[in-house]
Amino acid sequence: MTSRRLRALLLGLVAVAVLYAAACTGGDQHGRDLGGPGSHAPGTGGVGPSYADGLGSASASPPASAGPSGTAAPPPPPGGWWKPAVGMTWQWQLTGTLDKSVQAEVYDVDGANTAASDVAALKSAGRHVICYVNVGAHEDFRADAKNFPESVQGKGLDGWPGEKWLDIRRWDVLEPLLTARFKQCRDKGFDAVEPDNVDGYSNSSGFPLTAADQLTFNRRVADLAHRTGLGVGLKNDVEQAAALAPAFDFAVNEECAHYDECADLKVFTDAGKPVFHVEYEGSTGTFCGKTKPLRFSSMKKKMDLDAWRETC
Repeated sequence: MTSRRLRALLLGLVAVAVLYAAACTGGDQHGRDLGGPGSHAPGTGGVGPSYADGLGSASASPPASAGPSGTAAPPPPPGGWWKPAVGMTWQWQLTGTLDKSVQAEVYDVDGANTAASDVAALKSAGRHVICYVNVGAHEDFRADAKNFPESVQGKGLDGWPGEKWLDIRRWDVLEPLLTARFKQCRDKGFDAVEPDNVDGYSNSSGFPLTAADQLTFNRRVADLAHRTGLGVGLKNDVEQAAALAPAFDFAVNEECAHYDECADLKVFTDAGKPVFHVEYEGSTGTFCGKTKPLRFSSMKKKMDLDAWRETC
């Protein structure tokens, strides 16, 4: 082979090598598009698990619950909250030093005044814990009281100084405030919420509230609790129990035996949902006979709802 032919052959091989290298480099730029729009290159955080092999994967689709940075995650799937069973024993304490030794499967305590450590202690002992939250009345002693504009505050509640009925039609105002309260319950470890004062339409609230307004509000409250990942109970509002039972997971009632209303709450136990019930007057012998056939979780309490209780 002449030197000219050898030179030509070498030049040809060099050219082929250059073209091959360019092709490989171009393929990397257009195939992975490192750092460009639509890149799937993994970062240091937020890499979702691979649904194929269980390992972190840059190309795996993120879980449905993971929202974009800075936005709220979508609500939990239906059924993603605690649902108590009919017949569970319970304790309801809203005042005094919390007594964690009561032999009850469910505790109902004030959400704002109960520490996360107390909730954790109860749950570690096998209890479920319900978070008391006032949703239908303004309380001037709460830490977030100033966030409620005067335009939604109505007449005072008889016998409860510092509390005023709320205009439940103003969901645009109340939803973010109640969302913050429900999230506080969830973040403290509570399993469910007990929304209080959900019967303003049947009281002198200072607003022209109708039964339809109350149904709408109560269903919105139940939906909000579920979207926050919490179970939710219907507090009193016995007159609307049949219409609202499908939206709630249990009921909390005061004195249905005294007012001869317990039969109206049977719709809950018939649906496999408990009724947590208290009476303040009389002996357990006077009302337990009425509520046991209805499968209610009944007990007698003092009106200040301290730790004392007497069960059926």
